[in-house]
Amino acid sequence: MKRINIDTSKCSGHGRCYTVSPDFFDPDDEGFPVLLVQDVDPDSDGYQSVLDAVDNCPERAITLTDAE
Repeated sequence: MKRINIDTSKCSGHGRCYTVSPDFFDPDDEGFPVLLVQDVDPDSDGYQSVLDAVDNCPERAITLTDAE
C-alpha cells in the first residue's frame, strides 16, 4: 500500500489533483484538496489516477510513501 500525502504549505489550490483523480481528492470550500482515501493499492485501478495527480501538481505538494 502507498500513503497519499499533501503538503498543505506547498499547495496553492490549483485543483488539478481532484480534476484528474476525483475518487481520491475533493475540493474544500476554498478549492484546496481534501483526501477522500488515504491509502492506495499500487495494483488497484485507481492507482494510475493518483500518479497522474502527483505528476500534475505544479507545486509538487502531493507525494506517495509506503503505508505502515
